[in-house]
Amino acid sequence: MPRLLLLGGTQEAGALARALADAGAQAIYSYAGRTAAPVAPALPCRVGGFGGADGLAQWLRSEGIAGVIDATHPFAARMSRNAIAACAATSIPLLALERPAWTEQPGDDWQRVPDVAAAVAALPEAPARVFLAIGRQNLAAFAARPGHAYLLRLVDPPEGDLPLPQATVLVDRGPFSEEGDLAMMRQQGVQIVVAKNAGGSGAVAKIVAARTLGLPVVMIDRPALPPRPTVATVDEVLHWIHDADLGV
Repeated sequence: MPRLLLLGGTQEAGALARALADAGAQAIYSYAGRTAAPVAPALPCRVGGFGGADGLAQWLRSEGIAGVIDATHPFAARMSRNAIAACAATSIPLLALERPAWTEQPGDDWQRVPDVAAAVAALPEAPARVFLAIGRQNLAAFAARPGHAYLLRLVDPPEGDLPLPQATVLVDRGPFSEEGDLAMMRQQGVQIVVAKNAGGSGAVAKIVAARTLGLPVVMIDRPALPPRPTVATVDEVLHWIHDADLGV
């Protein structure tokens, strides 16, 4: 039976892993390993990088991989670009399982920006309570605006000192509820939300809460990627695997 590589780390990847396991597919689940206690996938897994596009291409050949499904986070652009390049170099089929981006709804007050640097520049000069809902990878960029009081929600407790002089950390793991985020943002006195447009249902609660409270949201657009075949549902991935005779 052909072997598949599932690049994961998202709720959608977890759902696809369960579907592949239920279908008896031979698949390997790969994730970056940035969280201390990730949710265990339903497939055999590997943790860590591959050594760039060339390293991934070599690994695909050596492992006899017949197809790759990229279900990484929409902001994991480096991994997605490596997958595109490696699959092109090896002529191995690639499909992306990508959740639709959020779109502005009536009552939203978004300022869309292209990247983290632009999000930093978009913050006001006057001190504010900022819910920095972007994970831990890009926190250092906001040290350029030390006058704000930042609220961080992280999956794991931070190791060592944070790069922000005024920061409150909430350790929690999604999915989050609209009622819970609304109560949290009221309690914490949030005035501005900074978010990545991750899409999906697991983290949209903060966007709905900001709408309810009439708060501005600095929304970071997704990074641009080279063209690649993309679907939005697990069922579409299973159909693709079946049609390509990749083991399901």
